[in-house]
Amino acid sequence: MNPTHNCAGLPRRDFLQLGVGGLGLAGLLQARALAGPALSRGSARPGDRVNCIMIWLDGGPSHYETFDPKPDAPAEIRGALGTIPTAVSGLRFSEAVPELAKVAGKVTVVRSICHKDPNHGGGNHYMMTGARTPVPVACGASVTFHPSFGSVVSHHRGLRHGLPAYVSLPRVSRSGGPNFLGGKNAPFVIGGNPQDKSFQVRDVVLPADISEGRAASRRELRASLDRMRRHTDRLAEDPAVNFDQYFQQGVDLVLSPRAQAAFDLNREDATVRDAYGRHDFGQRLLLARRLVEVGVSWLTVYSGGWDHHTKLFDAYRGEQVRKLDQGVAALINDLDARGLLDTTLVLLLGEFGRTPKVNKDAGRDHWPHAMSVLMAGAGVPRGQVVGATDAKGYHASENIYRPEDFAASIYTKMGVDPAQMLHTNTGRPVQLVNNGRLIKELFA
Repeated sequence: MNPTHNCAGLPRRDFLQLGVGGLGLAGLLQARALAGPALSRGSARPGDRVNCIMIWLDGGPSHYETFDPKPDAPAEIRGALGTIPTAVSGLRFSEAVPELAKVAGKVTVVRSICHKDPNHGGGNHYMMTGARTPVPVACGASVTFHPSFGSVVSHHRGLRHGLPAYVSLPRVSRSGGPNFLGGKNAPFVIGGNPQDKSFQVRDVVLPADISEGRAASRRELRASLDRMRRHTDRLAEDPAVNFDQYFQQGVDLVLSPRAQAAFDLNREDATVRDAYGRHDFGQRLLLARRLVEVGVSWLTVYSGGWDHHTKLFDAYRGEQVRKLDQGVAALINDLDARGLLDTTLVLLLGEFGRTPKVNKDAGRDHWPHAMSVLMAGAGVPRGQVVGATDAKGYHASENIYRPEDFAASIYTKMGVDPAQMLHTNTGRPVQLVNNGRLIKELFA
C-alpha cells in the first residue's frame, strides 16, 4: 500500500472538498487580497494564546496496539503484541510505544470518542471538522462540507507576525481544507523531507538574486517574489486587484529574521534533532515546534499509511511506529522543557480505530465505535485516562463522547466559540459545532 494513501485512495471528489487545497505563501496572500479586508475580530480571548499541533494518522490507527490494549481478551482480539507499564501507576500501553509510555504522566488518553462512520472520507471529515459528512453524497451533488479546525482557527485569528495561521506538513488531509471559508484560510503546505540537506521551505527561502544582493529595486524584489512557486490554479485572477500590501507581507516574511530562524532546522541544537529522530517524521515535528514557538496558530503534521488491513503486527513492530513513538514523545518532552506545553495543545489521532477481531490477513479493519485520542498541553490534565471501552474493546462504554464534543473542546481551548454561526459564500448560516458539549475531564 502507498504509505500516503489508505484503502480508499484519494478520489477527485475528496480533493475538491478541500476547497482550494493547500497553498504556497504567494497563493495565500493572493487569496487574502481577493477576499478583501479581514473582519475585525475584537479583543483577544484567553485561549487566543494557545496554539495547536495536530498529528494526523491517516487511515485509522489501532487502539489495541497503542493506548487501549486488551491483554485479558481472547487471542483473536488481543493480538500478537504485549503490553508495558507506563509512567502512570496501573496504566499500560502496547509494547509498540515504549517512549510514549514514558511520557504518559504528561498526557491524557481519551478512550471513549466514537462515531458511526466506517468510511475513510466520512471519518476523516468528522474527526477533522466536528461535523458529519452530508449523506447521501451523490456524484456531482452540491453539498456544503465543513471547514477544518485549522481553517476555522485561521479565520478567527488571521496572520500573526506575518506568519500564516495554519500550516500543514507535508500535505493536506482530504478534509483539512477551508471549504466555504475560502482560500485565504487554506493551509500553507510545507512539503519535502526536513531531514534532507537540501530541504527548503518554498516561498520562504530568499530567491538567489535577492540573497546574493543583486536586487536593485523594489520592482525587482517584487518580480522575484512573483516567480516563487504558488498554487493559484483554483483562484480567480483579477488584474484590478492591488496586491502591493500583500506582496509587502511576503517581503516582510522572507526578510524576517524571526521567520527565517524558525524555518531553518540547521539552527537547532544537534542533540534536540537527535531526540526527535533523524528521519522525516521526527524532523517535521521539530519544525512544528519551532513554528508554534514563533506564533503559528495551527499545525497539522500528516502521516499516511495507517490503514492496516494486512500484516498489522509486523507494521507495529516496524519503522513507522518507531518514528511515531520517538517523535511524539520527544515533542511532548521538548515543549514541556521549554515551558511551551501550557500554551500548546498536542493532538494525536486518526479517523477511527480498528476492528476487535484480527482478520484472516493478520490485520484489523475499520472500526469507528472505539478509538483512542492522545492529548497534551493547554491545560489538559496530566497522567489521565478519560472514558473506557468494554473488556474486549468493541465499544466506548464509559463517559462516551462524540466528534462534536471533541471539536467543542478543541475550539474552547483555542479561544473560539464553538456555538458561533458561520456563513457560506451564498450566505447560508452554518453552526460551527452542532450541539457539542465539552469533554469536562479536559478542563479539570
